[in-house]
Amino acid sequence: MTAPRTPAACLIGWPAAHSRSPLIHRYWLRTLGIEGGYVIEAVPPEDLRDFVLRLSLRGFVGANVTIPHKEGVLALSTPDARARAVGAANTLWFADGELHSTNTDVEGFIGNLDASAPGWDAAEEALVLGAGGSSRAVVFGLLERGIKRVHLANRTVARAEALARQFGPNMHAVKWDGLNDVLPRAKLLVNTTSLGMHGQPSLDVDVARLPQAAVVADLVYVPLVTPLLAAAAARGLRTADGLGMLLHQAVRGFELWFGRRPEVTAELRALVEADLTKT
Repeated sequence: MTAPRTPAACLIGWPAAHSRSPLIHRYWLRTLGIEGGYVIEAVPPEDLRDFVLRLSLRGFVGANVTIPHKEGVLALSTPDARARAVGAANTLWFADGELHSTNTDVEGFIGNLDASAPGWDAAEEALVLGAGGSSRAVVFGLLERGIKRVHLANRTVARAEALARQFGPNMHAVKWDGLNDVLPRAKLLVNTTSLGMHGQPSLDVDVARLPQAAVVADLVYVPLVTPLLAAAAARGLRTADGLGMLLHQAVRGFELWFGRRPEVTAELRALVEADLTKT
């Protein structure tokens, strides 16, 4: 008799060597006592189709997907509503012999807000900075959660307007030089840009204009405490950092592949924080 194959998942990217996904998923495999594996697969764009179509034959029960393949895998799988709305997928899994895809950045963002700032969704208006792929996931999550008005600001206002049209009447595009007019009404401020990331310019936003009960979230996690989050904390506002989103977005993929829903614990966060600091 052939021994049952140990289930394994992988990260598909080009490049992908510095991802923290193996650290996260191997921690959960170890602490939950599951026989399984998680590896990085560097797949150049010209090899993506062959790799994904042969994913099961390669011994994988599913995969995470990172740059530059998040859009390309949509046509190679059956995307759910989230992946279609965001226009990108970061998680692949098999169900009834068919390859499915989703975007767990949506629930990663929302799950991190729930954990970091309970009650944040009482906000009627939110302000999202940036109109890239991460912004799409954030906007989808906010509208799905019932936020009545989402203001979207981008340096190139045409991109913000296009995204606002895609997501419907609860969206409102804002010119970058019009931020100060929106900040006093925004009970939630979200930075989805690279501003504030290590090696990038700081994000010039006056958090003093936000309401006292506002929550500030930043998707950047290098550094862990961005200038935006530091300014918000100094004013006594609640914050949600990018590392929390990274950890929470990994939960559903692990559950789909290995059949157990893991938890984002303080021990796991400390493990990844130490790795980021070391790097």
